[in-house]
Amino acid sequence: MYKKTDLNNGLTVVTNYMPNMESMAIGIWIRTGSRNEDEKNSGISHFLEHMLFKGTSSRNCRKLKEEIEGRGGSLNGFTSEEVSCFLAKVSFKHTDIALEILSDMVLNASIDDKELERERGVIIEEIKMYQDLPNHYVHDILTDIMWPGNSLGFSVAGSIDSVSAILRKDIVGYKNINYIPQNITVVLCGNVDHGAIESRLKKTFIGTVKRKTKPISEFCNNQSEPRIKIMSKDTKQAHLCIGLHSFGRSHKDRYALSLLHVILGGNMSSRLFENIREKKGLAYEIGADVKRYNETGAFVVHAGTEHKKVKEAIICILKELRETKEKNVTVGELKRAKEFFKVQLLMALEDTLEHMLWLGDYSTSLNKLPDRKEIIKKLDAVTANDIRRVSNSIFKSSGLNIAVIGELTDKEQKEIEKELVL
Repeated sequence: MYKKTDLNNGLTVVTNYMPNMESMAIGIWIRTGSRNEDEKNSGISHFLEHMLFKGTSSRNCRKLKEEIEGRGGSLNGFTSEEVSCFLAKVSFKHTDIALEILSDMVLNASIDDKELERERGVIIEEIKMYQDLPNHYVHDILTDIMWPGNSLGFSVAGSIDSVSAILRKDIVGYKNINYIPQNITVVLCGNVDHGAIESRLKKTFIGTVKRKTKPISEFCNNQSEPRIKIMSKDTKQAHLCIGLHSFGRSHKDRYALSLLHVILGGNMSSRLFENIREKKGLAYEIGADVKRYNETGAFVVHAGTEHKKVKEAIICILKELRETKEKNVTVGELKRAKEFFKVQLLMALEDTLEHMLWLGDYSTSLNKLPDRKEIIKKLDAVTANDIRRVSNSIFKSSGLNIAVIGELTDKEQKEIEKELVL
């Protein structure tokens, strides 16, 4: 049973009462991420996330972890384009101390100078690590060409140059602007008493005032022709990403897009997996993702293949996309996709942590609680015509973006460019 309360200072409290669960999942969500940055301070949200784990005015780094892990729990955090989240999973018996630890981190992080310099080096090594992983880095190349001139095109971790230039005063200033009650949602899933949590948080987040935060720079898509970027690198395998602009997370066609994703690349019975891997043997790893942001989004296909087979792989992937535009998916495909989506959702919601992440993402991004029955109802209402219509609205040559890491000659690149037709 979901409950939601907005406190007078703007803080939002969301709980899901799951009385038979031993575990309790807690998340403190902040509506700020890499979209709130500019080129100069790119990576500051992620940097701040790291610093919250380095100690508070009353607990050092080790003490923070021991308070949770010494009770059998886990402590973690993440930063994305639009949110930052600090989370713990513990026994419900330890709810109070886990909530205290997370609140202490968010409110009282010391951001010590020595710790900051040490962590700066850690983050730079993290950036280098991902740059050495072509199957990861190719996604950064894709976002750079898909969202030029917009913060969506930045890496969430920032660049080595931007992270090297961020000062303590920058991080403290950024935190003071964005880590305020009106920007925060606290979510708990498990054997939880909503009233008790509400009373506790009123005392914890006391004495703060509302203030205006810097609005994000909304993306306006003016792409008119295909874009391709190839990074020449000596790798054992070529890695490619194909990205097309889609719509925001609250768009009326979001359910049709979800089913299109399942049918094309959401599992091992998808068209891309079956036709590109199983029948043609062009790739070991191939799949699709849907990225959802406030006002925009992306449909992304990713794969790894032999260097000499990049062109063939791209042609075959584009052929699969075109076919969803030209004719309706089959009755069987649509039925299986709906069942896959529904059952995956329901099984995930049996876990307190997965449920907390779902609730937190929903309430933070859309400022409302999800309704499972309504979601399933809208999903069931999607028709083959809806999926074909969405395919035609998204899969366009003018909005096609391709990123490749591998060993390709100029001739091969030009040959690929001739095939960019949807």
